[in-house]
Amino acid sequence: MDVELKHIHKYFGPVHANKDISIKLSSGTIHGILGENGAGKSTLMKILAGYIPCSSGQILINGIPVKYSTPTEALKYRIGMLYQDPLDFPALKVLENFVLGIPDIPFLNSQKSFKKMFHDLCRQFGFSIDPESSVRRLTLGERQQLEIIRLVAAGASLIILDEPTTGISVAQKETLFRALRFLADEGRIIVVVSHKLEDVMSLCDVVTVLGQGEVVGEVVQPFDPNELLRLMFKEIPAPVPRCTLKCGHPLLWMDRVSAPGGRCGLKECSFTVKEGEIVGLAGLEGSGQNLFLRVASGLVEPTRGEIYLGKEKLTHKGRQVFKNKGICFIPTDRLAEGLFPDLTVSEHFVLTKFDDSFFIPWDKVEQVSVNNIIKFSIKGDSNSKVSTLSGGNQQRLLLSLLPQNPKLILLENPIRGLDVESSSWIWSYLQSFCLKGTAIVFSSSDLDEIFGVAHRIVVFFDGKIVLDSPLEEVSLEEVHQAIAGVT
Repeated sequence: MDVELKHIHKYFGPVHANKDISIKLSSGTIHGILGENGAGKSTLMKILAGYIPCSSGQILINGIPVKYSTPTEALKYRIGMLYQDPLDFPALKVLENFVLGIPDIPFLNSQKSFKKMFHDLCRQFGFSIDPESSVRRLTLGERQQLEIIRLVAAGASLIILDEPTTGISVAQKETLFRALRFLADEGRIIVVVSHKLEDVMSLCDVVTVLGQGEVVGEVVQPFDPNELLRLMFKEIPAPVPRCTLKCGHPLLWMDRVSAPGGRCGLKECSFTVKEGEIVGLAGLEGSGQNLFLRVASGLVEPTRGEIYLGKEKLTHKGRQVFKNKGICFIPTDRLAEGLFPDLTVSEHFVLTKFDDSFFIPWDKVEQVSVNNIIKFSIKGDSNSKVSTLSGGNQQRLLLSLLPQNPKLILLENPIRGLDVESSSWIWSYLQSFCLKGTAIVFSSSDLDEIFGVAHRIVVFFDGKIVLDSPLEEVSLEEVHQAIAGVT
């Protein structure tokens, strides 16, 4: 099976997201799609997957033009996509999600036969997922694995993955890469959208680089990282220097906090963050770090322990009180929890900047929107729906909604799925808060990010804090041991 995208154009109102893109995808290859945020990568892949239509252009399969307008229709042509945020039903079991993803299921097929198919595929790819487990208890990496075997069972010969290694552990990435190489060796086409050069260089056979909605180059193995960077960026951004820590007063502290949630909950966690300090949270996915952030933000109530902001006790007071006290939270899933996909940019400023107005002053809203679009370099206008923005622009919008003087900013994977340039810009902006005394606590699966910007690292294992140390006093080896639970 060979697939060709030919002269693809896509407009979102005045925004020309894809400009005359032509790419050939060959059977048995892993094809990388690189580009900075807003380059048109995800838009192009959604067109290929049937999620959105192109404005003009053709898709050819084995030289024959085809037309489809939904992901279900695309799957009939054996094209499937694994999105950055897996599409599943968290309340259902793994096996139920697996079955729902397979079209045209014979009515009389038994649960036993589906379970055998599920186990056979897991064994084939080296996956270890309990079919009776609830999907909400899976890690992101396990949810990706479920999506892959579901697409394979549905007959997909072209599988698209959008930023597949973001937010998963090193071990899960190695398992994923083995599975993708196996699928390519079987003759399938694997398309990987990524901003991580090391992943693309180690996995892909050929890479197409997009910039400003256009193809700016195509490179085959062996890759030169400097050439790829030159194609991706007009200027290679310099790394963000760690901001100087000024010894501030203790701001938020948690005393022996326990809470339910995730895979293992939180167990007797004690923690303090000072004014102006940046703390990075590390650990295998599901070890408790993201649950910790939700407890610290008031979204999840602890079953034991106390939470204080300065000398004020906040335990059990709820998210709204935490928010009113200057504690801000930005989740990793921007569209599911952080933003409203079908609302416009300006409507988000109505909700956050004009929430005390009985009548909406639309002229002022428009001015605020335009000012923030310019200040935060958001590629879109005030009437753009958030769902049409790239991941980097969605993250910039989230940051623009923060109050001017927050006391504490809590973030889950703040640069998840973002390119180097956007990541540098976001951390430069966040550090400007620290200079005014704001504390920042963030989780990340990327230790390079933590070692690059944080003053202190806190490692979680099985719901417990197993390491809490200034960065200059700990080695990478010690961090790896703590993440693995080696004491």
